[in-house]
Amino acid sequence: MNRTLLDEHFRVKGREKWYTAIEEIQADLDAFMLFYNTQRTYQGYRVQGRTPVQALKDATGKKKLPSLDFCTTSPQPSSTEQEEPSGANTIA
Repeated sequence: MNRTLLDEHFRVKGREKWYTAIEEIQADLDAFMLFYNTQRTYQGYRVQGRTPVQALKDATGKKKLPSLDFCTTSPQPSSTEQEEPSGANTIA
Protein backbone atom coordinates (compact mmCIF):
# COMPACT_ATOMS: atom_id res chain seq x y z
CA MET A 1 0.00 0.00 0.00
CA ASN A 2 1.19 3.49 -0.79
CA ARG A 3 2.50 5.09 2.40
CA THR A 4 0.83 8.43 1.67
CA LEU A 5 -2.50 6.69 1.24
CA LEU A 6 -1.95 4.80 4.48
CA ASP A 7 -0.69 7.80 6.50
CA GLU A 8 -2.96 10.52 5.16
CA HIS A 9 -6.16 8.59 4.60
CA PHE A 10 -6.62 5.19 6.23
CA ARG A 11 -4.97 5.97 9.55
CA VAL A 12 -6.92 9.24 9.83
CA LYS A 13 -10.31 7.95 8.67
CA GLY A 14 -9.88 4.75 10.65
CA ARG A 15 -9.85 6.82 13.84
CA GLU A 16 -12.81 8.97 12.81
CA LYS A 17 -15.22 6.42 11.45
CA TRP A 18 -16.21 2.80 12.02
CA TYR A 19 -16.81 1.21 8.64
CA THR A 20 -19.55 -1.39 8.38
CA ALA A 21 -19.52 -1.93 4.62
CA ILE A 22 -16.98 -1.97 1.82
CA GLU A 23 -19.03 0.66 -0.01
CA GLU A 24 -18.36 3.14 2.82
CA ILE A 25 -14.62 2.56 2.59
CA GLN A 26 -14.73 2.90 -1.21
CA ALA A 27 -16.69 6.16 -1.04
CA ASP A 28 -14.17 7.69 1.38
CA LEU A 29 -11.26 6.39 -0.71
CA ASP A 30 -12.76 7.85 -3.90
CA ALA A 31 -13.18 11.26 -2.22
CA PHE A 32 -9.58 11.16 -0.94
CA MET A 33 -8.19 10.20 -4.36
CA LEU A 34 -10.04 13.09 -5.98
CA PHE A 35 -8.56 15.47 -3.38
CA TYR A 36 -5.12 13.85 -3.68
CA ASN A 37 -4.93 14.28 -7.45
CA THR A 38 -6.72 17.60 -7.95
CA GLN A 39 -6.25 19.76 -4.83
CA ARG A 40 -3.25 18.58 -2.81
CA THR A 41 -0.04 20.26 -3.93
CA TYR A 42 3.20 18.32 -4.16
CA GLN A 43 6.66 19.42 -3.11
CA GLY A 44 8.76 17.30 -5.49
CA TYR A 45 11.25 19.08 -7.70
CA ARG A 46 9.45 17.98 -10.88
CA VAL A 47 6.02 19.04 -9.72
CA GLN A 48 7.14 22.28 -8.02
CA GLY A 49 4.07 22.91 -5.86
CA ARG A 50 1.53 21.93 -8.49
CA THR A 51 -1.14 19.26 -8.22
CA PRO A 52 -0.75 16.11 -10.34
CA VAL A 53 -3.56 17.32 -12.60
CA GLN A 54 -1.82 20.66 -13.17
CA ALA A 55 1.49 18.93 -13.86
CA LEU A 56 -0.16 16.57 -16.36
CA LYS A 57 -1.91 19.45 -18.13
CA ASP A 58 1.39 21.33 -18.38
CA ALA A 59 3.27 18.26 -19.63
CA THR A 60 0.69 17.37 -22.28
CA GLY A 61 -0.24 20.91 -23.27
CA LYS A 62 -3.93 20.13 -22.81
CA LYS A 63 -6.30 22.59 -21.19
CA LYS A 64 -8.83 19.97 -20.12
CA LEU A 65 -8.45 16.37 -18.97
CA PRO A 66 -11.06 13.62 -18.58
CA SER A 67 -12.95 13.67 -15.31
CA LEU A 68 -11.10 12.28 -12.33
CA ASP A 69 -14.24 12.19 -10.22
CA PHE A 70 -14.17 8.59 -9.07
CA CYS A 71 -17.24 9.15 -6.92
CA THR A 72 -19.60 9.24 -9.90
CA THR A 73 -18.52 6.04 -11.60
CA SER A 74 -20.91 3.13 -11.62
CA PRO A 75 -19.83 0.10 -9.62
CA GLN A 76 -18.19 -2.76 -11.47
CA PRO A 77 -19.85 -6.17 -11.18
CA SER A 78 -18.12 -8.50 -8.80
CA SER A 79 -16.33 -11.57 -10.11
CA THR A 80 -19.29 -13.77 -9.14
CA GLU A 81 -21.70 -11.61 -11.16
CA GLN A 82 -19.67 -11.63 -14.37
CA GLU A 83 -20.80 -14.02 -17.06
CA GLU A 84 -18.39 -16.67 -18.17
CA PRO A 85 -17.69 -16.90 -21.90
CA SER A 86 -19.71 -19.58 -23.64
CA GLY A 87 -17.97 -22.92 -23.56
CA ALA A 88 -15.85 -22.02 -20.55
CA ASN A 89 -15.77 -24.47 -17.68
CA THR A 90 -18.17 -26.90 -19.29
CA ILE A 91 -17.92 -30.59 -18.72
CA ALA A 92 -18.12 -32.69 -21.87
